[in-house]
Amino acid sequence: MAQKLAAGNWKMNGTEASLAEVDAMLEAHPAPGCNVLICPPATLLDRLSKRVGSGPIATGAQDCHMNASGAHTGDISAEMIKDAGGTYVILGHSERRTDHGETNETVNAKTAAATGAGLVAVVCVGETLEQRDAGETLDLVGAQLAGSIPDGITGESLVVAYEPVWAIGTGRVPTIEQIAEVHDFMRAKLTARFGADVGGAVSLLYGGSVKPSNAAEIFGVANVDGALVGGASLKAADFGAIIDALQNA
Repeated sequence: MAQKLAAGNWKMNGTEASLAEVDAMLEAHPAPGCNVLICPPATLLDRLSKRVGSGPIATGAQDCHMNASGAHTGDISAEMIKDAGGTYVILGHSERRTDHGETNETVNAKTAAATGAGLVAVVCVGETLEQRDAGETLDLVGAQLAGSIPDGITGESLVVAYEPVWAIGTGRVPTIEQIAEVHDFMRAKLTARFGADVGGAVSLLYGGSVKPSNAAEIFGVANVDGALVGGASLKAADFGAIIDALQNA
């Protein structure tokens, strides 16, 4: 059975002072009734991991290289993430696919490296507005799932996040029916490829302008096991309200 997960992606935001928000969230949610993950910038991963210790918040990175080491200036490996205390890594986010030209094949190699190092890979999929308007959403998401996820994955080593590109940071959110359609489709695709045990254990997150005001409705959708939250995860009050909505779903 899939685990509930509230995951925060800080993106290129946050300095040492931002960690006070994590302290405030821990104080308000000392024992959350769902899994909680924060993926800060790489500069903060070690400090955040030490700060939360073995408490209820897991930490992770926002990307990793497909190789374990080498001449790759500016990159970090899955082994480095693990050494810094991280247990998760976000891969294939639309901003990486767009800004850095990452393909499904690239994400596949990174996912294999991450899971091989013992990290949980949070693989992101999602369509642009043009693709949705053209009726290509399910074809596109299906191709991303097939191409970005390597064989041999387990339900414990993979999380999939559906993030419609047109909803990220825009305040626009798909209808509940649209979210349900994609999440049901993803569950069916994963189950068909990996079997019911694995396919049913992969947590499916929704991402794209998730906030306290809409979280409860989104979490009421079948096969939505949590959220990958951007801006709202930077503030203890907002992320805490989203956690509350998930643990009560």
